[in-house]
Amino acid sequence: MSTPITTKISRLSLLTLLLLTGSIFAQPDLPANSWQEDLRFLQKTVHEDYSFLFKKTSPGAFDEEVEKLYAAIPSLESHEIIIGMARLVASFKYGHTSLRLGGEKNNFYQLPLNLYHFNDGVYIEGTHKDYQDALGAKVLEIEGVPIAEVLSAVEPVIPAENEQYAKGYGLGYLNFPEVLHAQGVTKTLKKDIAFTLEKDGEVFKKVFMASRGL
Repeated sequence: MSTPITTKISRLSLLTLLLLTGSIFAQPDLPANSWQEDLRFLQKTVHEDYSFLFKKTSPGAFDEEVEKLYAAIPSLESHEIIIGMARLVASFKYGHTSLRLGGEKNNFYQLPLNLYHFNDGVYIEGTHKDYQDALGAKVLEIEGVPIAEVLSAVEPVIPAENEQYAKGYGLGYLNFPEVLHAQGVTKTLKKDIAFTLEKDGEVFKKVFMASRGL
C-alpha cells in the first residue's frame, strides 16, 4: 500500500515512501529546514533499522552523500531535492528499494516515448502518434548531449542491481525532464526536450513535449 505525499511530508510517511513503497505522488513546496529534517530522519532510521541495505555501498559513503544533499537543499528546487533523495535510495542498488517517479498521480512531467537499449545503441521503441516519424530512430543526443553522457549522468538515480537491469529498467528515467535537469543534462527545467535522432541514414532533430500523468 502506498503512502501519498500531498502538501506535506511527515517523517514516517517519507520513510515508508522511500523504503517500502517507493512511490512519490507530488512535489511538495516545503521550506528547506523541513526537507533537511526529513533527510536527517531518513539517515538516522536507515542506520538504526535498515542497516542491511549497506551491501553495495558503505555507511560512510551514504553519509557523505547525505551531507552533500543537506548542505545543498537551501539552493535547490523541490524536484532537485526529490531526485537527490532518489540518488540516495538508488545507492543501495536494490531493484525493489527505489523512489519511483512515474505514475498517473505524480507531479513530474514525462516525455511520450519508450526507449530500448539494443546492442548498437538506444532506440525509440514507442511514441505518441504525434511523433510517429521518430519511431524506430536511434537516439544520438538529448539536448545536444551525447547519449552515452546522458546515460552516465542519469545512472546514479537508477536503482539498478546490475548493468542489464539498468539498461532494461533505467531508460525510463530519461523521460523525466526533472531528472535531466537535476542530473545536469539540461541547464534549466523545461518541458520541450530536443533529441538528435538517426533513421534510414538521416540525422534530424525532434522536439518532444512532456506532460503530466502519462
